Amino acid sequence: MSEARRIADLHRKAYDGDSWHGPHVFDVLEGVDATRAMRKPVHGAHSIWEIVLHVHVQEAIVLRLLQGAPVQHPTPEEDWPPPAGGETAWRSDLAALRETHAQLNRTIEALEDAKLETIPPGGRRTFYELAHGAVAHALYHAGQIAILSKE
Repeated sequence: MSEARRIADLHRKAYDGDSWHGPHVFDVLEGVDATRAMRKPVHGAHSIWEIVLHVHVQEAIVLRLLQGAPVQHPTPEEDWPPPAGGETAWRSDLAALRETHAQLNRTIEALEDAKLETIPPGGRRTFYELAHGAVAHALYHAGQIAILSKE
């Protein structure tokens, strides 16, 4: 198996698979409705919904970089967009995260191993670091969501 396919497998498992560490992103989001997603049980912390939107933004950025598209780093407001509110918007945002995740996963899997040490145009990290970073980022926020959903 190629290195890119191994990274893609880790990325898939971080979101929707047999994660080595425990529950994956979509597992910790299971059963979370819009009301719960909007709650901020920890003063000064982000809500589950804000985290979902942030993860989606970051997955989209990594996707564009791996596809060779130029990317401007988001402003704090763009990186942490406010939730729209309502169950329909929540379901739509979850679907958007699923779709972007799937696109990124296919893109990682299709990378040639020889390209992994390349820094994409406008990027600061190699394809390897970006792909692994997407995995680590997802797992970090899965842990936050797991804690926030227990309140």
